[in-house]
Amino acid sequence: MPTLLGSLPAVLVGTALALVGALSSNAEVQRIPFVIATGPTGGTYFPVGEAIAGIISHPPGVYRCERAGVCGPSGLIASARSSPGAVFNVLAANAHTVDAALAQSDVIREAVKGQGTFRLAGPQKHIRAVAALFPEDVHIVAAKTAHIRSVAELRGKRVGVGPDTSGTIVTARAVLSAYRLPIRRIRINNDSSDIAAEKLAQGKLDAMFFVGGAPVPLVRSLLANGSASLVPIDGAKRERLLKLAKGLKADSIPAGVYPRTGKIETVAVQSIWIVNDSVADSAVYSILKALFNPANRAALAGSHRSAQFIRLNSATVDLPAPMHAGARRFYTELGRLPKKSAAK
Repeated sequence: MPTLLGSLPAVLVGTALALVGALSSNAEVQRIPFVIATGPTGGTYFPVGEAIAGIISHPPGVYRCERAGVCGPSGLIASARSSPGAVFNVLAANAHTVDAALAQSDVIREAVKGQGTFRLAGPQKHIRAVAALFPEDVHIVAAKTAHIRSVAELRGKRVGVGPDTSGTIVTARAVLSAYRLPIRRIRINNDSSDIAAEKLAQGKLDAMFFVGGAPVPLVRSLLANGSASLVPIDGAKRERLLKLAKGLKADSIPAGVYPRTGKIETVAVQSIWIVNDSVADSAVYSILKALFNPANRAALAGSHRSAQFIRLNSATVDLPAPMHAGARRFYTELGRLPKKSAAK
């Protein structure tokens, strides 16, 4: 009895055999899940994390991944997961309940030393830095009805500072301390940023902090209807803050980044991509090759304004945690490893 292939024209037999071979080859590729913890969906980490996940994923049979270095390791399936924020992300990456995460530099610095928020948990010894990504501005959004024009005027007000698992609360405490405004002197709200933004819009909060790359979607929504404004961080108190809080730097949000808003003076931290130290060196090396491949630049930069600042020449600057060995290999090959770095 003739086989099915035997009954086909010769040209189709070759095509069928090639298809069977390709399917068999794809079936043999091991699928490697890779989870990246990001942040609230209304923040900056989530859209950037989604873009990174799309760039580094390398599922079987994807045409764009046929070019070397355009995708991550073969079989890698990366996904961006929303989270309460940077403190949660650091703890999750350290415990390897996620493979990677985005987190603020000031939070990571406390984590590796077991200081501040991490005093009880102790030093987070399994955190490794992959790349410095983009600056994150400290936003203080105030309802116009609250008549808050300075940080000092937050005293006695209802202020969202983020959950205890967020990075925003870490930076908010530093800002309030520099202004000699104890956190107990304001009426603290610890809702997630998405919920806090809703409450501020409803008149149930007077102000809220959020740390993120501008424009932050939830902040933009609050400013768009004219019912809220940004409170500057400037002057002598900002200088005091920069002396007290390592990892913060003076920054400004340009006019026009937010609707109805001119240039706003503030401070910023740096967003850092971290992984658990057990992630394979070869995987991190391949992931970085994909992240900085020119073929992926448009997809990365198009995800959010902040992603435009993700550059190879700043990826190793002032890392707050030891560098992953796979990242060290990547940057060393390109001559981008600084003489003095957190990788020591």
